[in-house]
Amino acid sequence: MTASQTPATAQVPEPDAAETGHAGRFDRVPGFGRPTARFVYWWTVALLAANVGIVATGGAVRLTGSGLGCPTWPRCTDDSFVPHGALGVHGVIEFGNRMLTWVLTIIAIGAFIAVLRYARSVRRDKWLVTLLALGIPFQGVIGGITVLTKLNPWVVALHFVLSMVLVSGATVLVYRLRPNSAPPQAAGPRIRLGRQLAWLQYLVTWAVIYLGTVVTGSGPHAGDTEAPRNGLAPDHATQLHADAVFVLIGLAVAITVFARVLQLPERRTAYTFVGLLTLQGVIGVVQYNTGLPIVLVIAHMAVSALLLITATWLILQFTMRTSAADDIPADAVEPTAGQRWSPAGEAR
Repeated sequence: MTASQTPATAQVPEPDAAETGHAGRFDRVPGFGRPTARFVYWWTVALLAANVGIVATGGAVRLTGSGLGCPTWPRCTDDSFVPHGALGVHGVIEFGNRMLTWVLTIIAIGAFIAVLRYARSVRRDKWLVTLLALGIPFQGVIGGITVLTKLNPWVVALHFVLSMVLVSGATVLVYRLRPNSAPPQAAGPRIRLGRQLAWLQYLVTWAVIYLGTVVTGSGPHAGDTEAPRNGLAPDHATQLHADAVFVLIGLAVAITVFARVLQLPERRTAYTFVGLLTLQGVIGVVQYNTGLPIVLVIAHMAVSALLLITATWLILQFTMRTSAADDIPADAVEPTAGQRWSPAGEAR
């Protein structure tokens, strides 16, 4: 899933923080005084990994029946922010997941500061990391609403979908700020066709993810024994989800064959998507026929996040190749070794 990279024979020095107007209280914090491309990149990777992790831990809360382990919000109980012994292990699990949100918040703040202080960040990078950072407390509020509505399945589904939006957005940030990325290439009609297929695959991936939440809302893993279900027949919801998966399989095969025949660098990402989709299908079939064991359901959720990351990455490969290359002015300066092209077509 890595993009092709140009060899770096000489490293262009990063501008000093004072020269770029970024001098301030963070100058003495290791790494943040003059953030390098690699330093910023790893902060964005950490942000992506943390968003995937919170998806998995949130699923574990529901699957262990701990969704109402803390029966209210923002407190755990009416008179305490922390659980007491009467809430048992479910209270500990739910409270622990709430505390993990603070870990994600710290990582988001670190990524936010790193991107804003990075001398080569463009406006889109700064806006994106700002939206991702603000999305975390917003998600916390949605999580609180799920508790206050006693785990209404439609609110729970919204909570999961918004988490996946953050995963996809963090993937975009990682892609844009990866160090030593290759300059954009010109794109012809066939590449534009690949871009259209990649977008279609991305949209169908979202449809599959959403229908997966509908299946969950009709099934046994409500998050609490008293939580309501969405009223749909589990078999019917599962069949609808499976139908969307079949469409996604067809698109994935089409893109893979397309990229393979044209020997495009995007074919590696297409292979990865097909591999993950195959794994996801196996997990889905096994969990359905074995009574939805908790471990397999968590794995199914985690692989869903990986599929969305891969689908997002493939879109970026095709889109940046076309839009960036088409927008580069004829008199643009070729980047020297160690520099990289920004998605806007600027050497930095």
